[in-house]
Amino acid sequence: MTRIALTALLALFGCASTEVAAGTQASAPVEAGQAEAVFAGGCFWCMESSFEQLPGVLAVESGYTGGKEPNPTYEDVGYHRTTHYEAIRVVYDPKTTDYDALLTAFWHNVDPTQANGQFCDKGDQYRTGIFTSDEGEQAKAVASREAVRKQLDRTIVTEVLPAATFWVAEEYHQDFYLKKPEHYMRYRIGCGRDARLQELWGSSPGHGG
Repeated sequence: MTRIALTALLALFGCASTEVAAGTQASAPVEAGQAEAVFAGGCFWCMESSFEQLPGVLAVESGYTGGKEPNPTYEDVGYHRTTHYEAIRVVYDPKTTDYDALLTAFWHNVDPTQANGQFCDKGDQYRTGIFTSDEGEQAKAVASREAVRKQLDRTIVTEVLPAATFWVAEEYHQDFYLKKPEHYMRYRIGCGRDARLQELWGSSPGHGG
């Protein structure tokens, strides 16, 4: 498939934009009294929109993580020129919410049984993952994954991985659901995301957009 044809397909069916921007930068440290959590759940537009609704969440950034390549661009990740995941960085107030609550929201916004991507988005960059910054987060993430395995009674393919540099995605991706709501909703509905979440989790709170 030619590069032009693939770009057209991504724009029609994927969490994609045809805009091109300069290389990305690593995220800034959180401020005193704040904490962060990093999750990969397929299309970062959809993950961002869902987490920004949660109490105690101060900010959500779309970006790339888990790979070894510095300063990845959306084009690099989309064309499989990196080993990065599409991901979100959640900055939160630990006095208002906690890591366990964010883990619950994560699971209810993904299909943890899908190994080849998420929903209609196929490819390694759309895999699910939880990126933990210390042993405490790792233990909680592993325990929550086991609880989900028992709840769904299925194999869970979501990985629990050590945190890596989080590269903030290009500005046009940030809050995309607010900047281009019609495009966003066409994608979200067309990709079958909410239908599959409803099938897996029923009316459990946490997903939407």
